[in-house]
Amino acid sequence: MQQRITPNLWFDTEAEAAAGFYVSVFENSRIVNVTHYTEAGPRPAGMAMTVEFELDGQRLVGINGGPQFSFDEAVSFEIGCETQDEVDHYWDKLREGGGEESQCGWLKDRYGLSWQVVPAGLEELFADPDPERAERAMRAMLAMGKLDIAALRAAADGISAS
Repeated sequence: MQQRITPNLWFDTEAEAAAGFYVSVFENSRIVNVTHYTEAGPRPAGMAMTVEFELDGQRLVGINGGPQFSFDEAVSFEIGCETQDEVDHYWDKLREGGGEESQCGWLKDRYGLSWQVVPAGLEELFADPDPERAERAMRAMLAMGKLDIAALRAAADGISAS
C-alpha cells in the first residue's frame, strides 16, 4: 500500500541540503525527486522548491518555504534502535555539524529538527510490574542525554553507576 500520510518539513532554504544529510544518516534512503521554483515563484527561479526523499522507506518532503516558520520540539521523529551501537550511530550522526543534545534521548539536528533516539526495551522498563524498578529506570533516563541501555537496565535493577 502506498503511504497515505507524508510529513512535510518547512525549511527556509536548506531543504535539499537537509534531505541529503538525512539520506546519509539512514540506510535504505534516497532522494526521490526535486522540483524547482520558476520565474513565477515567490523564491528565486531555480531554487529547490520541494525535495521528496525516503528515510528507510518512510517518504517525506522538504519545502523551501522561507523564514516564516521553524521547527520546535512539539514535533519530533522517533528512531527505534535495537542495539546500543544503533543508538550511538544515530545520536552521533544527527548531532554532527551543530546538532544539540537534550535529555531523555532527545536531540535537535543542525537544521533544528527534533529526534528521539530510543532503544528497544525502554517501554518494558517503564511498564515493569514492580513500580520501584520502573521508577529507578525513569529517574536514570531523566538524568541522561543519549540513552544508555545497560545503564538503564542497571538502574532498574538497583545497581548504582560506578
